[in-house]
Amino acid sequence: MALAPIRLGVNLDHVATVRNARGGAHPDPLTIAKALVGSGMDGITIHLREDRRHIRDADAEAICAWAGKPVNFEMAATADMLGIATRLKPHGVCIVPERRAEITTEGGLDVVSRRASLRQDISRLHDAGIRVSLFIDPDPAQVEAAAEIGAHVVELHTGAYANGRPNEIARLRAAATLTTKLGLECHAGHGLTFSNVQLVAALPEVIELNIGHYLIGEALLIGLPNAIAEMKRLMIEARL
Repeated sequence: MALAPIRLGVNLDHVATVRNARGGAHPDPLTIAKALVGSGMDGITIHLREDRRHIRDADAEAICAWAGKPVNFEMAATADMLGIATRLKPHGVCIVPERRAEITTEGGLDVVSRRASLRQDISRLHDAGIRVSLFIDPDPAQVEAAAEIGAHVVELHTGAYANGRPNEIARLRAAATLTTKLGLECHAGHGLTFSNVQLVAALPEVIELNIGHYLIGEALLIGLPNAIAEMKRLMIEARL
């Protein structure tokens, strides 16, 4: 029996990284997003970091206003970001941990120790009509805490799996199974490639993968629409 369809969210942060390397306006993330309609992309992910190292406020405003595809707005749980999100009203917000010194997001959000503050943040976003996801490690305690404080979605951090750690797919499988029991929608992402995506895509509870850096890298070889189409093909194949 075939599994439910799976979506691919394409992270455009590193389109902005390339643009910012020269300080100009090209390539423009919104223009790229529009060009990718029909490639297999089901949604757009952007991370507006506090230091604005790639996506900028103007990018976020333009992409959310266009909304040609659902926008997954990644952000830290700060007063500034909550204000921006409730003003722009993307399809969804994914709250992620953020450190200025990190190169990329290094791990999942510690929901267990931040229940009270995150509950308030989620409530504020809910009131603005925004679906909320929490980016967490595949740990049962974190999944349970996410459900307890009112998240709609969890996105499981696949970084340890992508780095080849033994038994990590088993942890992902167990966490994904728990999401369904608790009534959460299950997404996953971080470090996924053509060679490792299928074990994650085959998890029946996972209905969305968010992938960015690898696709931008592959675009240098085969073009971004082709890279997206191949990733989506592999994801669909894994669920047959």
